[in-house]
Amino acid sequence: MLGAIIGAAVAVFLVVGFLYLSVRVVREYQRTVVFRLGRCIGTKGPGIILLIPVVDRPVIVDLREQYLEIPRQTGITKDNAPIEIDFIVFHRVVDAVDSVVKVQNFAGAAENIASTTLRSVVGDMNLDDVLSKREQMNAVLQTKLDEVTERWGVKITNVELREITPPPDVQEAMTRQMSAERTRRAVVTESEGTKQAAVTVAEGEKQAAILSAEGDRQAAILRAEGFALALQKIFEVAQTVDANTMRLQYLDALKQVGTSDATKIVLPMELGDMLARALGNEKTS
Repeated sequence: MLGAIIGAAVAVFLVVGFLYLSVRVVREYQRTVVFRLGRCIGTKGPGIILLIPVVDRPVIVDLREQYLEIPRQTGITKDNAPIEIDFIVFHRVVDAVDSVVKVQNFAGAAENIASTTLRSVVGDMNLDDVLSKREQMNAVLQTKLDEVTERWGVKITNVELREITPPPDVQEAMTRQMSAERTRRAVVTESEGTKQAAVTVAEGEKQAAILSAEGDRQAAILRAEGFALALQKIFEVAQTVDANTMRLQYLDALKQVGTSDATKIVLPMELGDMLARALGNEKTS
């Protein structure tokens, strides 16, 4: 009886162990590369897969995008300036079988390829271009690395330069240049402000002069109109005065002239005619 129980327990243990070794669950972002007796028979997953214990050996491959940090590398530019650069390489597996069969250690291989590729790219560029054309360098590095990793079933999705450290003398020159640029911008801003202030003052003086001239013109027009109205009024009043009244006015003016100390008196023609007619009337009477 005891032997039967032990035998049943051993059988259950073997069945559980067999199921544990033969049944696997593969996640959506994973693939399992299966080697049967050393020969690759392809990939399985995602979901539940069945393996033959002892005969099949699974290798799990992650298909998600991953990144690889390339440590600081020193390169020599085309104009013989040493420069240090570190960057990040983003990649993902597009062929699970090739990523397992064709490369032993992708991270190490990619790091070495990235280092040599970076030195090659930097050696074809001047220092100014390296400092100012990051996007171009990213694109060149991505293209060159992808050409190598494609045969490993890995796609380089992006390359980002993280830090570029130029030589100390170049850093000092860049610092002086930035300081000079800030000073130049301050001077330009100050001069622009002074210019705008001068323009505003000149514009105000111009408007004031225009308003003053306009006021003088309006005043002159009003004075001329008043003088014209006065003359018109005098003319209208003079037209209502008859000839006898005018003669009396002339005689009164003549009396005032006669009382003066002047030795010469100039009489208007109208007054002479009036005196001639007055004397003629006296003789007739």
